[in-house]
Amino acid sequence: MPTCEQMSNSNAKGDRRERELVNALDEAGFAVMRAPSSGSATERELPDALAGDGEQFYAIEVKSSAGPPIYLDGEEIEALLYFAQNFGAKPRVGVRFDQEEWYFFHPGDLHVTDGGNYRVKKEEALADGTDFAEFAGVSERQTLAQAARQGSRAEEGLAESAEPTNSGDGRDDGPSQSTLDVLAAFERGDLELEEAAEMVE
Repeated sequence: MPTCEQMSNSNAKGDRRERELVNALDEAGFAVMRAPSSGSATERELPDALAGDGEQFYAIEVKSSAGPPIYLDGEEIEALLYFAQNFGAKPRVGVRFDQEEWYFFHPGDLHVTDGGNYRVKKEEALADGTDFAEFAGVSERQTLAQAARQGSRAEEGLAESAEPTNSGDGRDDGPSQSTLDVLAAFERGDLELEEAAEMVE
């Protein structure tokens, strides 16, 4: 069982992580506020943060961990969903593992344990979570499968550029010297696939 000191340290770290997320959302252009932790006007549990940018409004439960899975009890999620629905916000769980960035989940996408609690493992966050840039609307996250498909298309582009060209007089001139140089650099490993594809377009 954790000691009072461990619980105090954990609470302090949780508060620090909440402030960190609030500041990051503020810098990304959101109007954002932390919910009061105690002495609020209602006995119902409030989400840790509210954020909106004029188009999207979020009620966010914030959790962090040094490595072990993050658990949320069923009551926390019920309170989040209840508040979000009545407030007109989208419910999200924001998680941060040490040495990683923030990832966000809709509560319905979290694993539910046999005891009715919710769990997020680090590998699940990295693979399936919405990263901060996408959440804030800065960019759209690319999955590994999408990157592989793009790489495959880029390889096809390289292959097509390397095909001999016909000058129209019946002679095959073949690829240009610059294309051959790019292909050679790619084969040596001097260039990444995407870089090579861009250079021969």
